[in-house]
Amino acid sequence: MRSKGKLYLIPNILAPNTAEMVIAPQVKEIIKNTHYYLAENIRTARRYISSLNLEINISTLHFEVLDKRTQEKEMAALAAPLLSGHDLGIVSEAGCPGIADPGALAVSYAHKKSIQVVPISGPSSLFLALMASGFSGQKFTFHGYLPIDRKERINAFKQLESQAKKDGSTQLFMETPFRNQKLLEDLLAHLLPDTPLCIAKNLTGADEMVRTLTVAEWKKSIPDLHKVPTVFLLGRN
Repeated sequence: MRSKGKLYLIPNILAPNTAEMVIAPQVKEIIKNTHYYLAENIRTARRYISSLNLEINISTLHFEVLDKRTQEKEMAALAAPLLSGHDLGIVSEAGCPGIADPGALAVSYAHKKSIQVVPISGPSSLFLALMASGFSGQKFTFHGYLPIDRKERINAFKQLESQAKKDGSTQLFMETPFRNQKLLEDLLAHLLPDTPLCIAKNLTGADEMVRTLTVAEWKKSIPDLHKVPTVFLLGRN
């Protein structure tokens, strides 16, 4: 047994039934040989590993919760397998751990303890959206979720619009899927007509859509984003 295990950052699918298309063989090999996991939701992590059909007895795997409520002081206990020489995998709820994901807390702890961190390639809605937007990939900022308060939210995305127009940087943000349609309505009502807006919905899914149009053009054909995972991007023509 090694003195310390490795911390693997294991990507998850973005859309149902897409594992064969987006999950690399390397991910499956690592999962076959890893018995300890941290996950935002243990039930969905178990379901994901089971869906890969790796002939693993799921009941023999050990899972602990790592979510937005996890505090730094809890990491010593959660990372105990690493210090005992066992590999530990972080499974994101969707996409890649550490990107808009609480896995960063475990990664920070691992670095402090000189534990090797191994990122594994997989689908990331943020980077897929950026790649397909036509906006700058040299300078970009992800803002996560905008404020829930409508007035604050409108002020926030108008500031992002101003920043994008000023220096050409790409501004990325997202919303809880059931609020996406209302966010889109506010964007179309309050952004300038000539502002380029990219909407990237259900990436890697069968009904994936990534389109960049001006606000005025989007108003002519408003997509249905209700309960659909979506990334929004503002850029400059």
